[in-house]
Amino acid sequence: MYRYDEFDTQFVSARVDQFRDQVRRRLAGDLTEEQFKPLRLMNGVYLQLHAYMLRVAVPYGTLNGAQMRRLAHVARTYDRGYGHFTTRQNIQFNWPRLKDIPDILAELAEVEMHAIQTSGNCIRNVTADHFSGAAADEIVDPRPYAEILRQWSSLHPEFTFLPRKFKIAVTGAPHDRAAVQVHDIGLQAVRAEDGGVGFAVYVGGGLGRTPMIGRKVRDFLSEEDLLAYCEAILRVYNRYGRRDNKYKARIKILVHETGLEALKADIESEFAETRGGVLTLPQSEIDRIVAYFAPPTLDGNAGTGEFDAACASDPAFAAFAERNVHAHHAAGHASVTISLKPVGKAPGDASADQMDVVADLAETYGHDEIRVSHEQNLVLPHVRKDDIPAIFARLAEVGLAEANAGLVTDIIACPGMDYCALATARSIPVAERISERFASQDRQREIGDLKIKISGCINACGHHHVGHIGILGVEKKGEEFYQITLGGSADENTSIGEIIGRGFAYDEVVDAIEKLVDTYIDLRESRDEDFLAAYRRVGEAPFKEALYGTA
Repeated sequence: MYRYDEFDTQFVSARVDQFRDQVRRRLAGDLTEEQFKPLRLMNGVYLQLHAYMLRVAVPYGTLNGAQMRRLAHVARTYDRGYGHFTTRQNIQFNWPRLKDIPDILAELAEVEMHAIQTSGNCIRNVTADHFSGAAADEIVDPRPYAEILRQWSSLHPEFTFLPRKFKIAVTGAPHDRAAVQVHDIGLQAVRAEDGGVGFAVYVGGGLGRTPMIGRKVRDFLSEEDLLAYCEAILRVYNRYGRRDNKYKARIKILVHETGLEALKADIESEFAETRGGVLTLPQSEIDRIVAYFAPPTLDGNAGTGEFDAACASDPAFAAFAERNVHAHHAAGHASVTISLKPVGKAPGDASADQMDVVADLAETYGHDEIRVSHEQNLVLPHVRKDDIPAIFARLAEVGLAEANAGLVTDIIACPGMDYCALATARSIPVAERISERFASQDRQREIGDLKIKISGCINACGHHHVGHIGILGVEKKGEEFYQITLGGSADENTSIGEIIGRGFAYDEVVDAIEKLVDTYIDLRESRDEDFLAAYRRVGEAPFKEALYGTA
């Protein structure tokens, strides 16, 4: 993984010192909250319902054991003993005191972590496939390119105050696990006929108030032109993006209002001006960054005897292996998903003790690598399959052995009205109640692959638009109601879910979800036909009839 050089160290240290002085001035009353707001946002500090919240960057979702252990320390020392992993592959601390945040940032800097550009109208944390560097279907590890983009975008003088926040995602495999088509810029690695690596480029994806799927503007962009082309996109957006209305300020609205072909012409014109100049990526620089992400030395003689024996003798482990163990490019190895979705608990939360255990497991069994997924889980990307029984046993001791990756209880949810000042409804209690309703592991496995995603307001931090079943909490005459969408997806066949009908009250929504699931079970052609495939085959009519009594 990437390690700071001298410049990185000085850069982050200087930023901590600068923010420490800004906090001092705010606490002394020399800065009003209005004056302080843009300063704190550029350092990942939000003001939520009850307290300040600190969002810490986890670039492209990659951590090592020491970093995870430091996050555990922050949770234990400065917060309430836990952290919340997000759909941006970051971690949030919901209860720090403002006076402590500079100290937190200084301690994070000691392990090469920061909170720069995790908020504000700038280029946010660049995300990537959580199985990067390990996936059996991978064309190329996308993390070196994400790191190059991170370096280019950090405090970029031209893009520090964009019309609105800007998000980039990179995936290195044909099967998109990074949701690139719902990002402002999405990059999907492709191979040229001569074997070279490049990217298909999508622009203008995003969720929120007006969900849109990104439009492809390039079938192939060579790696040497990556920065020049991204810079061209950002310049066009910065020039023409709306600043008069924050609800229409994202690049997706610019794509919609300008038209794809006109916007492509503007991007290509800008690209022609920048291409071949200082933004051209030299192969030597690509090689230098790629070297940081060299795969670990794996056991060439790794077998699967202990793994196979545990699957045969232990039903609980067999269920875990079926759902949470994923194919690796190296024989005898696998990637392991650590679910942060135990039944009846807040999705994405991990206690300080649990984070310490994950750090131990990464150092002992996983070549000191941990990933955060955009689905709010953790991943050990490189483990011997014969070590997985021991990993499973340790996870079970701390409540992290839920065998539900990709199942109905593996729910994405934003913090909702329990924390967020923007939310209009609760998300966490709904997620907890749904998981309790479907707690039976046998029932979950019978249902099969199903992605439920919940947002507590129209900003869609829970990605409800791209859930197979999406749930949006809204306020109606002082009460919480939940609108349901069906048919969303965030993979290479991205789709936006369709609103099924009127919303349901808080006390009704879990029953409604169960009716939808039971309807799917009744109409699927076989257990091999998952919920999304069945919905795309039959349409909304049977689901609508189940909920409302009429199609």
